[in-house]
Amino acid sequence: MSRFRRGAKVDSRAGFRQEEEGCPVPNGLLKSARKSGQLNLSGRGLSEVPQSVWRLNIDPPEEAQQNLSFAGTDRWWEQTDLTKLLLSSNKLETLSEDVRLLPALVVLDIHDNRIRTLPASLGELEHLQKLILSHNQLTELPLELWKLTNLRCLHLQQNLLEQLPEDLGQLCHLDDLVSGKTDHVSTAVPSLANVIWENICQIVFPRLDLRLLDCSRNHLESVPPVLAQMASLEQLYLRHNKLRFLPELPSCKTLKELHCGNNQIEELDAAHLKHLSALSVLELRDNKVKTLPEEVTLLQGLERLDLTNNDISSVPFGLGTLPKLTSLALEGNPLRTIRRELLTKGTSELLKYLRSRIQDGNPKDEPKTAMTLPSQARINVHAIKTLKTLDYSEKQEASIPDDVFDAVSDSLVTNVNFSKNQLTEVPLRVVELKDTLADINLGFNKLSTIPVEFSELQQLVHVDLRFKAFPDVLYRILTLETILISNNQVGAIDPVRLKALDKLSTLDLQNNDIMQVPPELGNCTSLRALMLDGNPFRNPRAAIVAKGTDALLDYLRSRIPT
Repeated sequence: MSRFRRGAKVDSRAGFRQEEEGCPVPNGLLKSARKSGQLNLSGRGLSEVPQSVWRLNIDPPEEAQQNLSFAGTDRWWEQTDLTKLLLSSNKLETLSEDVRLLPALVVLDIHDNRIRTLPASLGELEHLQKLILSHNQLTELPLELWKLTNLRCLHLQQNLLEQLPEDLGQLCHLDDLVSGKTDHVSTAVPSLANVIWENICQIVFPRLDLRLLDCSRNHLESVPPVLAQMASLEQLYLRHNKLRFLPELPSCKTLKELHCGNNQIEELDAAHLKHLSALSVLELRDNKVKTLPEEVTLLQGLERLDLTNNDISSVPFGLGTLPKLTSLALEGNPLRTIRRELLTKGTSELLKYLRSRIQDGNPKDEPKTAMTLPSQARINVHAIKTLKTLDYSEKQEASIPDDVFDAVSDSLVTNVNFSKNQLTEVPLRVVELKDTLADINLGFNKLSTIPVEFSELQQLVHVDLRFKAFPDVLYRILTLETILISNNQVGAIDPVRLKALDKLSTLDLQNNDIMQVPPELGNCTSLRALMLDGNPFRNPRAAIVAKGTDALLDYLRSRIPT
């Protein structure tokens, strides 16, 4: 043992031990990384990466120099090679050539630093699939980068790159590209920016089988025609440009998300909408849209429509019939037909109102819309038959009469609204609708629990609740796409169980009593809208929450202990 220590004093790497003692990277974190293959050093104020990190796969740990007797779980010679290294939100100005000493890396995230150049040795990481370089000071990319033929994800936004090089087309497996703004192109000559982007699109993009493309903040006045031919695109971001029209994308048959917020779009042409049959998200906030054509109701797969802060005075009532629409944002528009207070009640109530206006708009052709049951409940028969909706809301009842359920026993009801009553428990007979029920509104009642039978509603995708604790049973309904549980007293959520809800896209937890946001919530990558405003937690800060769902999830993931 003493001979081992004496040898360490004359070792050419004698600085290793001292570095560990004064290093901002705890030895326990390195020890854990040897077992897991993952190391998270985000937000540690690092101005350089300690040599012990680069040599993690090579050097024996410090404890090996002190004790040669190890338990089975501590055998350092059986360690796992590092595959994931997170270095975001530090003060790094350079990245060492020693990155080559971590050849097994699959994920390297160095966003939000001060890096001006990248080492040529980066090209030796042949297993690298995800490289996050955003929010740095890069002016160029090394030629060796194009050797990373297994790269699938490359983020370059918020750097000082003049343009994307043609060599980008060599990354044949790339399907997630977030491009960089053309920072060196003066905003006074936006036409030059368009020329640069036109060249990029014509030369580079046709070689890539992209599924996600982010062209935000590029001074674009129009969309290069080649984008309309990219049949593999599923997500397209064109936010913060100078577009005046919605792009026409006839070949993008699989496009699921189109984000065009913060442009100058004034009108939506029906011809542009007809090609977007697969669209689930259409984001047009902060534009100048004046009218919404009836053809928007042809987007039967639409789940989220954001028209916040436009010049819209009316919307087609047919929006209320879109079967999957769970989020409709209309705030900040001069609407004449929708009262302001209705906008604050949420999407479910807004869609209900739009559906009611369809009925009101053609009373002569409709059958009698109500029938009186023995309970004196008024049930909208037309809504049951044509809209598949059971509405027994605003009755101030302590229970739902059996006659109400009897009235729909032979109907394929997909929507139930029991809001604004005095219910203290969920009516168990709602389980009778388990084969068809997709949307249930139980808001503004006095519920304290939800029965386990509720989990039998396996077609349920949208539930609106007012509750004191996050209902345990919701974790069991794997089909859920929307959970609205704002303005309650929820104090905690289980991120591990939430992650199992892999279809969940909207989670509204605003105005609750959440003291701590678990970092693991960042692993719920299916979320497209996570709302946490109005809770008493201190971290993440309001500025992070205000950046939106993607930035919030990224931040939370960066705080997960490894």
